[in-house]
Amino acid sequence: MRMTLLRLSRAATAALVAAAALTAAAHSAEAAEAADTLGSAAAAQGRYFGTAVAASHLGETDYVSTLNREFDSATPENEMKWDATEPTRGTFTFSAADQVVNHAQAQGMDVRGHTLVWHSQLPSWVGGLGAADLRSAMNNHINRVMGHYKGQIHSWDVVNEAFQDGGSGARRSSPFQDKLGDGYIEEAFRTARAADPAAKLCYNDYNTDGVNAKSTAVYNMVKDFKSRGVPIDCVGFQGHFNSNSPVPSDLRANLQRFADLGVDVQITELDIEGSGAAQADSYARVVEACLAVDRCTGITVWGVTDKYSWRSSGTPLLFDGNYAAKPAYDAVLSALGGSGGGGNPGGGTATCTATYTRTADWSSGYNGQVTITAGSEPIGSWAATLTFASPQRVQATWNATPTWSGNVMTARPSWNGTLAADASTGFGFTVAKNGSDAAPVVGGCTVS
Repeated sequence: MRMTLLRLSRAATAALVAAAALTAAAHSAEAAEAADTLGSAAAAQGRYFGTAVAASHLGETDYVSTLNREFDSATPENEMKWDATEPTRGTFTFSAADQVVNHAQAQGMDVRGHTLVWHSQLPSWVGGLGAADLRSAMNNHINRVMGHYKGQIHSWDVVNEAFQDGGSGARRSSPFQDKLGDGYIEEAFRTARAADPAAKLCYNDYNTDGVNAKSTAVYNMVKDFKSRGVPIDCVGFQGHFNSNSPVPSDLRANLQRFADLGVDVQITELDIEGSGAAQADSYARVVEACLAVDRCTGITVWGVTDKYSWRSSGTPLLFDGNYAAKPAYDAVLSALGGSGGGGNPGGGTATCTATYTRTADWSSGYNGQVTITAGSEPIGSWAATLTFASPQRVQATWNATPTWSGNVMTARPSWNGTLAADASTGFGFTVAKNGSDAAPVVGGCTVS
């Protein structure tokens, strides 16, 4: 009897192990299948992928559907800043910020709080206070805003942009610095910890992405805070890049040196001006740098769509003004280990592909054609991007309506957008070579 029970026990154990293995495999397969958006792909890497959210755009269908589909973290763009929450002393208003927080929570997103103490977007009454009044107002502001959202915020940017640009490493002149001195940052963090002990407390700044005098000054402050027990949990690196301020080659090393101090690091306001392959490569390098640092917990892009970006003329985001995914989106998704085409504001699994053929060629120009083919499901519309080599110029297009960002053309159907499953259509164009015979680079096809 004992042997029989032992055999049964072993058999039962083996069955449980097998069932657990099957369940784990199923969950793994589900996770792999689900990693077709920025948020799901980042989650599979143990990170978040968020965006800045403006309450004023939450009534726009395409904005909301793209936000809900792609991101798993939200940062109120302006709604939590001092001028929005306490425009007159002691009078607080949270209605706009509440819209963002409530929307994020309904979608299961984490929220980053931005920002409590900052020299900019201050109501005028703050600058007119004497030192004692200013200290009282600063601490009251932190307590009231954090108290309103206690238990609802993942990370707070407690102090923002407190250091000067350039090579001095000095503190920035502000009402707080000028009247309260260096100690105001420590005081703000200690007040914040008491206000919401569960929230992660971050210092946030720009032009600190690489190793330089400014980032080293921040590093030294964080090192000092950690050595003395000042509560700081994370450091935010904004990540506003363009051709004059490109992604630094030592971004990863810089993130790592902060992480080695025992704080999390986050990319908090990422936007990269440009277009096409160059922009895509820059985005990919930022993602790769974050993934290479264990304590880099997530990335936030500063907006959903180019048309609402604070740098809209530089087209710095992952979705264009029509919410079509750009090559930079594909590069980010790939760097995160995901797959899929996220340009469909309506959601769903419909896909399309774009292939290029040169149909005619002569000394000064050529004709090209792009064939659009629907995937296994019908589509209602599509968009395809092509990057042309400078100084080529597109002189004419047919069967598509083009829009331009630099040398990147986004083509959308003029009449031929609806396709049955596996069906094809196409559009064409004439290019003046202007000395360059290079073929355009197809950035991909998205369902839009």
